[in-house]
Amino acid sequence: MTDATCQVLYEDNHLLVLAKPPGLAVIEGTRTHHSVYRWAQEYLRHKYGKRGGVYVGVVHRLDKPVSGVLLLARTSKAARRLSEQFRTAAVEKIYWAIVEGIFPATQGTLRDWLKKDARLGRVCVVAEETPGSRLAVVHYLRRGCGRGLTWLELRPQTGRTHQLRAQLAHRGHPIYGDTRYGSRHRFNEAIALHAHRLTIQHPVRREPLTFVADPPAPWACFTALGLPVRPQPRSE
Repeated sequence: MTDATCQVLYEDNHLLVLAKPPGLAVIEGTRTHHSVYRWAQEYLRHKYGKRGGVYVGVVHRLDKPVSGVLLLARTSKAARRLSEQFRTAAVEKIYWAIVEGIFPATQGTLRDWLKKDARLGRVCVVAEETPGSRLAVVHYLRRGCGRGLTWLELRPQTGRTHQLRAQLAHRGHPIYGDTRYGSRHRFNEAIALHAHRLTIQHPVRREPLTFVADPPAPWACFTALGLPVRPQPRSE
């Protein structure tokens, strides 16, 4: 097994659902082989005594500094069906974010056109229907605020790269620790964005399933905002 600390939230013959820690890429880049994908392969190989290749299907991703619920497929059929659910926005995703400043409205919807800026290495909000841009929509609820910070519950309707990070930063409320998008704070190797809950339809049984992951331990510094943080059990 690798030394990554992933917690298994749910497992059956078709799915493997993990609580991803911050600082771990879903799929390794060119300079590292340390990733959730590799961890999952080793976990399944070790648990079931597999000698050959182990199939792991990545059907969605979380940015490296983001923590929370991550869904993987254990069969190609499950991967195809789950990918279609994400493509058609048939899943429900709920994120928690701690942003800098006091967010002015208690609830609402953010609609922006986003475009990748290769020169800056980030995603930018651009004018409506700019060539190469894509519409991003997220619904938000303010859950708590204080000490110059706000706890937001976010329900993205679309799944664009860096969508939540870019949309919040554009309004002057970067996610805590997200220095790439203008945060004035450091949060170790993480940013204060957490995939708290994910609801899907099981790819074979066709029943709804909901998975929940508590924020990692460092989020305890935000309890003054009303945020519940419980210790997470160690993975096997």
